[in-house]
Amino acid sequence: MAGSTAEAAPYIARRPKRADGARNYDAILAAARAAFEADGSEASLEDIAAHAGVAIGTLYRHFPTRAVLVEAATREGLASLVAEATRLTEAEDPLPALQEWMTHAVRHFSVFRGLVGILSRSMYDEGTPSHAMCAAMHESGARLLTRAHTAGTVRPDFTPTDLFDLLTAAAWIRENAAPGHDGSTRMLRLALEGITLPPS
Repeated sequence: MAGSTAEAAPYIARRPKRADGARNYDAILAAARAAFEADGSEASLEDIAAHAGVAIGTLYRHFPTRAVLVEAATREGLASLVAEATRLTEAEDPLPALQEWMTHAVRHFSVFRGLVGILSRSMYDEGTPSHAMCAAMHESGARLLTRAHTAGTVRPDFTPTDLFDLLTAAAWIRENAAPGHDGSTRMLRLALEGITLPPS
């Protein structure tokens, strides 16, 4: 008897090639991003469909679950973090490069309420739509951290998992901060002071 088959990969929404399908896809994504930023990750899918000018069935044909829609709405932001990390690996000084990337990562993780929790779960759950982009983002940050380790500017026991946990914590603070009271920047600065090694 053959061994058990691997679990199917999670569904990832793709922009249709047909013009009418592409228009609906784009309209739903635009409405979803606006709704998530205003109301968080639990924003009404019915309202999103209405603002996009499509029926709820059309929304579900493109995005069968809320998780699929969230992944599509945040994919571009996570991809930009991966691209930024690639660019920053060419920076002369790896510590400022890592710090810059971490600051931008916190902003992307907290674009709307509920996102940081989704990304945190997705990082370790291969069955979630956002897992692949989270893993790519994690790997890109790890490369920047490795450069800082090699340069002797960051504690050697500070791991990529620690880095992701730190970013998640800072993003949670930013996501839940009252207007005008975002403490994530100070928290991130204090954490960086704790992991940075003095010049030898």
